Amino acid sequence: MESVFKTDIGKVRQHNEDSGGIFTSKKGDRLAIVADGMGGHNAGDVASEMTVKLFKDRFENTEEMQSPEQAENWLKDKISEINQAVYLHAQNHKECEGMGTTVVAAVCTDHFTTIANIGDSRCYILNENGFKQLTDDHTLVNELVKTGQITKEDAEHHPRKNLILKALGTEDSIRADFLTIIHEEGDYLLLCSDGLSNKVSEQSMQKILLEEMPLSEKADKLITMANQNGGEDNITLIIIQFAPNNESGCNEC
Repeated sequence: MESVFKTDIGKVRQHNEDSGGIFTSKKGDRLAIVADGMGGHNAGDVASEMTVKLFKDRFENTEEMQSPEQAENWLKDKISEINQAVYLHAQNHKECEGMGTTVVAAVCTDHFTTIANIGDSRCYILNENGFKQLTDDHTLVNELVKTGQITKEDAEHHPRKNLILKALGTEDSIRADFLTIIHEEGDYLLLCSDGLSNKVSEQSMQKILLEEMPLSEKADKLITMANQNGGEDNITLIIIQFAPNNESGCNEC
């Protein structure tokens, strides 16, 4: 399993409110996570950084994930626990009032990957069937698309496109979406904040992932394209490529 994590402030923002990383458990499983913070002043930074650090601390002390059920239960428990921590921090620090963060996280083992998401940070897969978004955005426009009130094309230019309906840390409790996939040799996962998905088309993402170059160069190329297309937001991404079990993994983060 090879992986790379990259984040970029973009061309407009004064601060990078995105956080993320790739972390390894005691038994060698990986946790990939992207968090896109929101809130007044620098509170978005606090929410996303706090969330990623808490996930890191807990995952690095975790034993082997032997089943999708175990991975989902771990994610569910930690999301609930970390949501409480972020929410209480916001309650107890006036400068952080109302802060929260999106989360997309993937527990990757040799046999399966279990994904959780809250908000509009996304996880995509590229495999023999093509390129596909695996997560479901928790946004107003996505609800309008799902109910048939607007088309997917309309959603791309909707004035309330960035209105998120769900974020970690903004309420006392939160419910994430979960999905498990069985990956094959050579499959790619792409996790990203909306600073990438709002600026780079799925066709361009797929094209870059298929190019013959190191993962770090693919990540740089995706970030460059997002900045060339405006770069109004922070841009964060993780690329994971699944290799045969007998190959040595490389973590470029």
